[in-house]
Amino acid sequence: MVAPARPAKQEQEPASDTITEVAPGVLRLQLPISLPGLGHVNCYALEDDRGVAVVDPGLPGPASEKALLGRLAAAGFSVGHVHTVVVTHSHPDHFGGANRLRRESGAEIVTHRLFRNWWDPGDDAELDPADPVDRDGVDTTDGAPGRSVFDGTTPWGGERVRLPRSMRTRALAMRTVARRRFMPPQPTVRVEEAEVLRLAGRDWVAVHTPGHTPDHLCLFDPAEGVLLSGDHVLPTITPHISGVGAGPDPLAGFFASLERMHTLEGVRTVLPAHGHPFADLGERADAIRRHHDERLATLRAASAGLGPATVAELSRELFSPRAWGPMAESETYAHLEHLRLAGHATRAETAGTLRYTVA
Repeated sequence: MVAPARPAKQEQEPASDTITEVAPGVLRLQLPISLPGLGHVNCYALEDDRGVAVVDPGLPGPASEKALLGRLAAAGFSVGHVHTVVVTHSHPDHFGGANRLRRESGAEIVTHRLFRNWWDPGDDAELDPADPVDRDGVDTTDGAPGRSVFDGTTPWGGERVRLPRSMRTRALAMRTVARRRFMPPQPTVRVEEAEVLRLAGRDWVAVHTPGHTPDHLCLFDPAEGVLLSGDHVLPTITPHISGVGAGPDPLAGFFASLERMHTLEGVRTVLPAHGHPFADLGERADAIRRHHDERLATLRAASAGLGPATVAELSRELFSPRAWGPMAESETYAHLEHLRLAGHATRAETAGTLRYTVA
């Protein structure tokens, strides 16, 4: 019998129920997820004399929570032992179990100061049943004031996606359920750059690493040379860099955060949110930077051949057909805006659609 092919990328591997000590006092509890390009999330349990802190407790929902509670029990912990939940950033596969742990154990929820979500209070609006798309969140930081991120248009233009009328009520009901399930936690402790947390019996330094999200938080343990890197630096894939809702030049912020990895002295073990622990932090950060530099060069070459082109057209030069769509366009837009703000591209708007020319 031929064994099934192993996923090409570590991050795609299914969750293992094996619990491993990946650093002194730090256990890896892999939780199952099923998202594009991902098969698991690494939840880390940091043991000390108060109990245990957990980092990134998986997706919301019964399946993930059952796996989390089972992994904790197998490691010898009950929910009552959890005194702290650290959430590296505001994506559901990282904050999912936080609300339950807070509710049942009274655990503190620690995030970066900027932690937020598109469903946070203050950015909310009801979905009009006559209109199938959400109207949350108008982003005015991307050079296209007044265009809503969630109303079916994008900062770079394009037609609104219309659902058949028969599907609109269903879409509203599904959104209501999703809002309840995926509601982000309310942090009880918001940390700033360089603040120190006492976990696993030693000090961990907060390292703010915007790029993948504006609120991304890594934790560095200088005593043992351990970095909890979240999604900032992953072993075999690169995190998505969105061009919307993350400031005027999120790619520049990501580049600065990658460079920051070279200033953390003595890192011997990197513990990512997906994939396996690795040691070569600086080399991996440089490889991710080269990946994006290559994409910028691809855009230059594509623009020379296409002339003024839309974000959707240029995204097809960067991504394979199976990846075409909103996320590919969003990352392409981030690269194009990075080039424009650096003086290496121009854009013009025609009938609500942006076209870019890269020098």
